[in-house]
Amino acid sequence: MQRITTHDELREIIGTPIPRVAAKVRRALHDLDRDWLAASPFCLVATSDSDGNLDVSPKGDPPGFTLVLDPATIAIPERSGNRRADGFHNIVDNPHVGLIYMIPGRGDTLRINGRACLVRDDDLFDRMVVHRHRPEMALLVEIEEVFYHCSKAFLRSRLWEPASWSPSDAPSRPVIAKTIEQPQASMAALEEYYGPAYAAKLYE
Repeated sequence: MQRITTHDELREIIGTPIPRVAAKVRRALHDLDRDWLAASPFCLVATSDSDGNLDVSPKGDPPGFTLVLDPATIAIPERSGNRRADGFHNIVDNPHVGLIYMIPGRGDTLRINGRACLVRDDDLFDRMVVHRHRPEMALLVEIEEVFYHCSKAFLRSRLWEPASWSPSDAPSRPVIAKTIEQPQASMAALEEYYGPAYAAKLYE
């Protein structure tokens, strides 16, 4: 296996981006970006700790869950989760974040890179209430780069094509939990926990 260890070697293989691709990065939101954020119910947040160890966390809520505070600042509410907060601990040490916003059915994505901080109990949280749940914390991102990414990966993976979906090809969530995380729990209890009641408790 031949490792690629220099930028020149990398460029020799992948080539050089055409001018319009190299120049598409912006430092502030356009009105079209605002429209995208208003329609997006899901994003991935990439963070790194002070040693360079990485984490990627999914964030989802009804479309428009990300608030645009000004052309260079957005805010993402934090809902209840597993309390690990790996990405948030990373941000305390290293504010650099990368976000990818998706819209179901769309192959292109909106990418935002910037510097983040965690904020608590601000008036803006009143605009983040969902199902009577008001967040106690939010991720504030100062935008340094924003641009759109093409749809090739989604087209190759057929991600949004229902005919290509095979969710049962991988073990179910209860089976994963029983095998790896909670071997002492009964399968019946895990199936009940991850059943309809799981979705009913999203905002508790």
